Amino acid sequence: MHQPSFDQLDLIEPIRKALRSEGYTTPTPIQAQSIPYLLEGRDLLGCAQTGTGKTAAFAIPLIQRLTNSISADSAPGNAQQRGARRPIKALILTPTRELAIQIEESFRAYGRHTPLKYTVIFGGVGQKPQTDALRAGVDVLIATPGRLLDLMGQGYVHLKDLEYFVLDEADRMLDMGFIHDVRKVIAAIPPKRQTLFFSATMPPEIQRLSSSILTNPVKVEVTPVSSTAETVQQQVYFTDKSNKAALLTHLMQQMDIRQVLVFTRTKHGADKLARLLVKAGISADAIHGNKAQNYRQRALNNFKDKKIRALVATDIAARGIDIDLLGFVVNYEIPNVPETYVHRIGRTGRAGASGLAISLCDQEEVEYLRDIQKLIKRDVPEVEEHPFPMTGGTPVVDPGRGKRPQPQQRAAQQPRSPRPERAPQRHNDRPEGQRPAQQHGDRQRNNDRGPRPERQHEQRQESGPAKDYATLTRDLIAEVDAFLGGKPSGGQQQGQPKQTGEHRRPEGQGRRRWRGPRR
Repeated sequence: MHQPSFDQLDLIEPIRKALRSEGYTTPTPIQAQSIPYLLEGRDLLGCAQTGTGKTAAFAIPLIQRLTNSISADSAPGNAQQRGARRPIKALILTPTRELAIQIEESFRAYGRHTPLKYTVIFGGVGQKPQTDALRAGVDVLIATPGRLLDLMGQGYVHLKDLEYFVLDEADRMLDMGFIHDVRKVIAAIPPKRQTLFFSATMPPEIQRLSSSILTNPVKVEVTPVSSTAETVQQQVYFTDKSNKAALLTHLMQQMDIRQVLVFTRTKHGADKLARLLVKAGISADAIHGNKAQNYRQRALNNFKDKKIRALVATDIAARGIDIDLLGFVVNYEIPNVPETYVHRIGRTGRAGASGLAISLCDQEEVEYLRDIQKLIKRDVPEVEEHPFPMTGGTPVVDPGRGKRPQPQQRAAQQPRSPRPERAPQRHNDRPEGQRPAQQHGDRQRNNDRGPRPERQHEQRQESGPAKDYATLTRDLIAEVDAFLGGKPSGGQQQGQPKQTGEHRRPEGQGRRRWRGPRR
């Protein structure tokens, strides 16, 4: 299939000039399919993995339509509009602060030769610079849900003139619990608008939400749902949890990694790993939700400028970091949500460049790796030769067939020498004087069952005819009665106990007649 160039997408000259300055000549598949529909004013449901150019896919057509609209408003017949504060015409809603900053930078890059004004608002910083920009008037507002609703409540943001609404990273928005905030924002914007709905994954919940806010949308899906980019090479190292930091340090030194993005599951884990790397002589910093926004932005800028070699981040940054030619991503901890793995490794191998995604997997994370391989429908190749192998050997992970036994379990399941089958205890088959080998538990069970076979054999020799267990019990009771009352025992006993279980009692020890309750 022929891939068109940007010059063939009917773009205005200011945008083509900006794209040439950025070095872009050929659009990605999501851009080539989305831009023509968006220039026509159609609603769009776009599904594409991270790193495929979704931001440019909606930013370029919005810049063109807004520029044309401003040019029309500035015509001689509409001179009354001059000097008035321009209302917000486009709203881009994103889940994280980092992603909001990246989108604003993209708008400024692609629209540098247009008269449009942009601003970004997010929490974690003071609101005064943001409110000052809103008072001056903006055409495009990029925002996170919390700060947007806050400023709407204070009267700084008015969306009654909104014409374009973009919900970016919709699945991430829902995962982070912003669904109610999103619905509040949707309720505050005009129903007549052009809506763009982009998501890296498309689960049923996203499809239901999109159907409620889109009108006759065009669906663009350029890659299979939750697939990984072909330009990203993937590897997994099996190791113990306690050796992960040492293995990461070894890999960075052996492979001469000068810039790597490392993902952890927890904020505490990110801080701890950054300290360990610095202690090992590797410049590193950590960003997560507990860091102040100014600190996070400074750390991100230092990483982009290659002032630090390793940036350790939690998943809040998985979709907000866009670094040109980032060659390495490390999953220090395997994510327990398979889709998160796709978003993480999407930070490398962007715009057709190659990248390497390394995963360090310990024993407890084998199940997570199995789920990931099942989602992406491919095996992650294992690197076996390294100085920190997993204790007990390498586990086997087979996607689609459930969890395989772990090394300890496999060792326990190795074929054992068969136990000798117990033959029926027939005394004539056993050599005389030889006792069967028994474990302690077997002896205890046999004691509970009554006399051992040897004892029964001896009794047969002494008593003549073989007696069953009930007969031996009756004889024993008779001996006790004889001892207590002087009556004969065994075969000399004159009477047998009743079959009902009420044994004959010695004289003077009969049942007490009922004469009322005891006093």
